[in-house]
Amino acid sequence: MSEPERWSVATVYPDMWVDPDDDPRNTDGVSADGELPTLQDYLTSYRLTLLMKCDGLDPEQLARRSVPPSTMSLLGLVRHLAQVERDWHRTIRPEDAEHRIYGPGDADFDGAVAERAAVDGAFADLAREQEATDAAVAAHPDLGERVGAEGVAIREILVHLIEEYARHCGHADLLRECIDGRVGQ
Repeated sequence: MSEPERWSVATVYPDMWVDPDDDPRNTDGVSADGELPTLQDYLTSYRLTLLMKCDGLDPEQLARRSVPPSTMSLLGLVRHLAQVERDWHRTIRPEDAEHRIYGPGDADFDGAVAERAAVDGAFADLAREQEATDAAVAAHPDLGERVGAEGVAIREILVHLIEEYARHCGHADLLRECIDGRVGQ
């Protein structure tokens, strides 16, 4: 397979993913006031970044592995982050305790196959788990409140989610560039 040529759809700043006017992460205003809105804003931005990095790809491209022996793919990241969302909202609401979405171990990456049903299911799972996390956080607006058996603060849960998305959005940058050459923040 030949190396894809680097490209971006951005015209204003060619190192960006899209032009600022087309970027759904651009809020065109001052940053959020307060700790909770700031954390939620960062989490929303990283969630959108992951979706943007996957946009326009077919099932084969989404399931394409990085480099052996890694099983990482964009689809695997979507599945993994759905599980991460579930794990953290279960900390807030243990009554939501359900089995792992994709099975034990690295099933979220291993099962990321190039089939339309697997792709559609993964994105539906991610949206559902994000909604459940947002609902659980909304029910506990005190960021210092400690929840779950380990007494984790709501603030800590949000920071862990941001960290997880940030790390994996970096992986998504590289995966996408290897797939079709598209670059940008």
